[in-house]
Amino acid sequence: MPSKEDAEFVACMEDVLDVYELPYDPMRPVVCMDEKPYQLLGDARKPLPMRPGDDQKIDSEYTRNGTCSIFAFVEPLGGTHHVSVHEHRTALDWALEIKYLSDEMFPEAEKIILVMDNLNTHKAASLYKAFPPAEARRIIKRLEIHYTPKHGSWLDMAE
Repeated sequence: MPSKEDAEFVACMEDVLDVYELPYDPMRPVVCMDEKPYQLLGDARKPLPMRPGDDQKIDSEYTRNGTCSIFAFVEPLGGTHHVSVHEHRTALDWALEIKYLSDEMFPEAEKIILVMDNLNTHKAASLYKAFPPAEARRIIKRLEIHYTPKHGSWLDMAE
């Protein structure tokens, strides 16, 4: 955790904490977004089957079957959540998820208050890479983005 003298950290932290104090408003949902890489693992040896009163026996050795990226949206006060899996973590993947958030999860919302970390793909420019300018702008205008501070992504409830 950065020192108390890190003004940028404190400013972002207080901004996010202020967002979390907002009262529930379904027309302005507060949504936390996170993504993380995940290893896809397989069994190196076939597990022994379960028996009544006994757990399945799984060997600690595994095979690595690649990776994927898990995207999660959590609306803490409304109870809504969404998880999806993509092969990669690219600007296009993020843009597709944000469009889903806007158009499928909260199509009636006036504004979606979005809390997320400041990853290089979590930018308005990613929407312009994925969609025509008018569509990218339409989606951006539906969002109010609040970034967690660097080294403070633990402030994101989706994490």
